[in-house]
Amino acid sequence: MVIARNKLIRSGMVGSYHVINRTIRRAFLSGFDAYTGKDFSYRKLWIENRFKFLSECFSIDVCGFSVMSNHYHLILRIRPDIVESWSPEKVARNWWQLFPKRRDSHGHPEQPKDVDLEQILFDPKTGHPTGRLGLLRSRLMSISWFMRCLNEFIAKKANREDECTGRFWEGRFKSTELLDQAAMLACLAYVDLNPIHAGIASTPEASDFTSAQKRIQNKLSQARLADLREQYQQKLEQKTQTRELENAMAELKQTIDATNWLSPMARLPLDQPVQGITSFLNMELEEYLELLDWTGRQHRLDKKGQIPDELETILRRLEIDTESWLKTVKSFDSWFHHVAGTVKAIREAALVAGSKWFAGIKGAKTAFT
Repeated sequence: MVIARNKLIRSGMVGSYHVINRTIRRAFLSGFDAYTGKDFSYRKLWIENRFKFLSECFSIDVCGFSVMSNHYHLILRIRPDIVESWSPEKVARNWWQLFPKRRDSHGHPEQPKDVDLEQILFDPKTGHPTGRLGLLRSRLMSISWFMRCLNEFIAKKANREDECTGRFWEGRFKSTELLDQAAMLACLAYVDLNPIHAGIASTPEASDFTSAQKRIQNKLSQARLADLREQYQQKLEQKTQTRELENAMAELKQTIDATNWLSPMARLPLDQPVQGITSFLNMELEEYLELLDWTGRQHRLDKKGQIPDELETILRRLEIDTESWLKTVKSFDSWFHHVAGTVKAIREAALVAGSKWFAGIKGAKTAFT
């Protein structure tokens, strides 16, 4: 069943979406390509860095990601509440970063002048100095524009390197709306476990180019920085040499800054309004990582694993059976297509989209009841 994209992605509303895109013919254009004998794995870093850059320009949270050899996964959350709080100058500056009129010798956008920002907001049709402000706000919270700025950039960069033309991506991205916390949690685990399921990593911390690894690196760096600060304070009191500690703390701060761009997790008060929410998952990071580690072990034939008591409370709180949970994470992408969530949530979403039904009811009955 073909559904118009504007009915699947509700523009102007807070919403979370699982997005996936594949390279053409599913060739390993960002991994080792056995056909050509070339290793393009370094392009995974291109894609991850582009995720980070776009998360800073758009009013869209990146909640999770994994970059594989022939496709990538993204979990995005539209934030209309954020973009509406941006000043006209910030809107114009963000747009300039995406579509600069001038670049430096390294290909980076030059600093815009006041006249550049004025031209971005000026509407030639009406003559209004900020006539394009509303249009640009809507584009800066649009997943379609986010994906355009992602896929075009990577495709052009790869084609320049390969000295060729033509398509790099298989087609337009596919998206699935995540209707509730249970769907969000299952999808995030599915995305973060992609390298483990593919047999290219054995643990979440060893899963390169995933949001799980980024969050683990950030957590470890913050803990290490706290220890070094205590040592630094002691050395100051003792009036001893601190240069080595200062260098180590500076390196850790750089690591934290480089891994701190993902939307955070945190337990929220029950009366927390939807608008203004910073956290995308009502769960502490430590809880999620324990659940992720346990889930990954269940899919390994050499490790049966055992459910720790504290993990049972997480699944019970979300009313998810442990056996169903494993099936959901393993089959998420094949069970859900346009939307993911409880049976009730899927039926309501279909009505909103003007459709009689959405695929995924059978999966929802197995996963979330």
